[in-house]
Amino acid sequence: MESTTLARDAQVLERSLANDEEQISVSLSRETVEFVSRIVAAKARGLDVIVTRGFEEVTPTEAAAMLGMSRPQVRRLMDRGLLPFRMVGSHHRIRVSDLRAFDQAESRRQERAMSELTALENELGLFE
Repeated sequence: MESTTLARDAQVLERSLANDEEQISVSLSRETVEFVSRIVAAKARGLDVIVTRGFEEVTPTEAAAMLGMSRPQVRRLMDRGLLPFRMVGSHHRIRVSDLRAFDQAESRRQERAMSELTALENELGLFE
């Protein structure tokens, strides 16, 4: 998403919010509306929405919450080298951008596995 478009849309939103009106109408770029839509949809599903810079770091406990898994699972991923981290004293820290990259790669891996499973089921005639 182009940062100048985002910056313009952010200014439009800030000016509109400066009014004390209950309902606000603004004109935003499609990219911004898609971005806001994903945030609102996640919140409506009861998910936590966290906005950070990609280089910010979280603890393994926070990473577990963000990935929807347990802290021990996150530690196993770290120990196996599948999730990069750094040490700050005796504490582990994981970059948010690394969490996003891991999550996206894991989603792609799961999609491939499901496609392979579906193909195998079709080949064996389990579903017709």
